[in-house]
Amino acid sequence: MVDIYEKINQLYDKRRQVELGGGDERIAKQHEKGKMTARERIDYLLDDGSFVELNPFMEHRVSDFGMDKSKAAGEGVVTGYGKIDGRPLYLFAQDFTVYGGALGEMHARKVAAVMDLAAKNGTPFVGLNDSGGARIQEGVSSLDGYGHIFYRNSIYSGVIPQISVILGPCAGGAVYSPAITDFVVMVEETSQMFITGPKVIETVTGEKITSEDLGGAAVHNSKSGNAHIKASNEEEALDAVKRLIHYLPSNNKEKPPLIEEEVAEVQSDYRPELTDLIPFDAIRPYDVKLIIEQIVDEQSFFEIHSDFAKNVVVGFARLKGKSIGLVCNNPKYLAGGLDIDSSDKVSRFIRFCDAFHIPLITFEDVTGFFPGVKQEHGGIIRHGAKILYAYSEATVPKITVITRKAYGGAYVALNSKSIGADIVYAWPNAEIAVMGPEGAANIIFAKEIKESENSDETRQEKIETYREKFANPYVAAGLGMVDDVIDPRETRIALMNALEMLNNKQEERPYKKHGNIPL
Repeated sequence: MVDIYEKINQLYDKRRQVELGGGDERIAKQHEKGKMTARERIDYLLDDGSFVELNPFMEHRVSDFGMDKSKAAGEGVVTGYGKIDGRPLYLFAQDFTVYGGALGEMHARKVAAVMDLAAKNGTPFVGLNDSGGARIQEGVSSLDGYGHIFYRNSIYSGVIPQISVILGPCAGGAVYSPAITDFVVMVEETSQMFITGPKVIETVTGEKITSEDLGGAAVHNSKSGNAHIKASNEEEALDAVKRLIHYLPSNNKEKPPLIEEEVAEVQSDYRPELTDLIPFDAIRPYDVKLIIEQIVDEQSFFEIHSDFAKNVVVGFARLKGKSIGLVCNNPKYLAGGLDIDSSDKVSRFIRFCDAFHIPLITFEDVTGFFPGVKQEHGGIIRHGAKILYAYSEATVPKITVITRKAYGGAYVALNSKSIGADIVYAWPNAEIAVMGPEGAANIIFAKEIKESENSDETRQEKIETYREKFANPYVAAGLGMVDDVIDPRETRIALMNALEMLNNKQEERPYKKHGNIPL
């Protein structure tokens, strides 16, 4: 008769085998590359002792190509749930020590099962990706497995926050799952994403390129925009996930968590430094991040897509403990104008914030949409329209502060009253017009300037005439397009009051299956 304790010992033996993954030798190789194992990553990310593993004993059922003689501990992926700062979430971590983390039928089934649980329970979902791609020995079953994951990424989008961390290779069809998720974090010199690898590209096109130059963290964070956060090592990448979670609700039915802080005197929210940070001269550049730091809670700003389309800054912050999303022109780059990449960056961020009840605050200083043949032929009309669509569609509290310039269609696109802004503030030096005074004067007064004996002097006079008459915030305020012209030093106070006023905002859109955003 078999003793119950013998069975229990067998259970622990099996668990130890699963936890060992591909074995000591492969774990050592993982460490030699400067990479943690799947379980080490989970332990670092989650609160101590909070991880509960699911389906540890699942195995493949393939017999071809000698697979019947090979066992894959945990099917090359660890799945389960745990907590970050006491808040629950579900996750998977691919185990590169087992078949290079390659995805097969049962590997995919484990991931799909934990994704379903995350959606049912309304918790964020995190994927720690480190995989060589599809398990070729399983053929089309691997591709089918990817499809089940992609489907869930799509239907749970906007339901629960989804975060992908790339901690190794991610190639072929595997890249589409991270691409559908809300945020992608990559590690320099460690993680890569590409549809076709360097060898295939060289064979087909003759181009020679390294994996890092083709699809490394720097490339996807600065050029393609496929990644949102770049980390120098794995710990930094996982820390970014922890920080990101702090700003987000667990699901689309909850509001973001409020970080309680000591109530300060109103006077402490008065920021005299703001008057010196923005040059009065409308064409002089400055870094909008300096403005952000003066207005939001101390050290609360968390920039997203920091290396991509730098002419616009987006990210999360807190205002008196409340989570907010920021969209800001940055005149330090391209005069803060809107181009194709910045339009995509802004519209995607707006839609995420709207999906998860995060109020949007826009700091506007924009000359317009960026001109040029390359932009026009690249589809700036379509891409710029995404911003209009995203702001119009959004029903979260939407506040705009026009700090300096707001010209033309870009003024309309960046959360103007006409497309649904709840509150629009302007600083007293703001210029709100169809175009800048220089361009407008050259068109309106073209004949007078041409016929003048001193055309340069006449042009300057007309520019000043146009600026005084039209390029100021009071014309727009007089027409109700600006709710108030405020002292820059009181911007933080004004925004706090506006957020409090809009705290219980409810707004519906006409019933529809879904709209047709100009993708």
